[in-house]
Amino acid sequence: MKRLTIILLFSALMLVVIVISMRSIGASQQGADLHNEQVLLKGTDIPSEAATFAREDFAYTYLEMPIDESKERSLDDYYENRAFHGAPPTIPHEVLDERNMGDKSCLKCHQNGGYVKKWDAYTPVAPHPEKINCRQCHVPQHTETVFQPTNWHKDKAPSVGNNNALEGSPPVIPHQLQLHENCLSCHAGPGAPKEIRVTHPERINCRQCHVFNNKEVTDIGDFSRPKTTDHEK
Repeated sequence: MKRLTIILLFSALMLVVIVISMRSIGASQQGADLHNEQVLLKGTDIPSEAATFAREDFAYTYLEMPIDESKERSLDDYYENRAFHGAPPTIPHEVLDERNMGDKSCLKCHQNGGYVKKWDAYTPVAPHPEKINCRQCHVPQHTETVFQPTNWHKDKAPSVGNNNALEGSPPVIPHQLQLHENCLSCHAGPGAPKEIRVTHPERINCRQCHVFNNKEVTDIGDFSRPKTTDHEK
């Protein structure tokens, strides 16, 4: 009886070992954990590029959306509404509640854009709708006549059309990325300035081809490595 008990216990132990081994072998043969296609598509594996995909659901809408040329914004309009290149735009329309700090009031129009009959214009889309304290950075235009003229000069804005590394290569990104990671919000749709509106918003992975570079490139002449050792002198 004692021998039979030992045999049964040993058999049970062997069975447990076999089951655990089979599960381990099966797990080791599984493919890479890709989470799911949607997660990877949104770029969460590259945190610095995640916001690039924020408006991907609107990509084909932008592609098929008709544009009223009489309502288009230009880059001149775009920069006229800023104190300098890179500055937050001012609010070019009246603000009913001066104490309103943003949130739903601003995002009603600026989260997804669209045509606003009151202003007879397309609404620019906010590239950072998660920043709901809008009035912290954006101030209304009260008047253009109160202040005296000054010798203030705006910083030169990036030019369009000549920042390609090679002829036919994708242009580099000539501006900072902070608060501008969401490419389609400024470069697609009827609210985008016509000079920088992309022709291919359906290619949502913008930074796959366009790299960030705001460095001025100058000619340094012929390069020569300085001699640093006694043997080279």
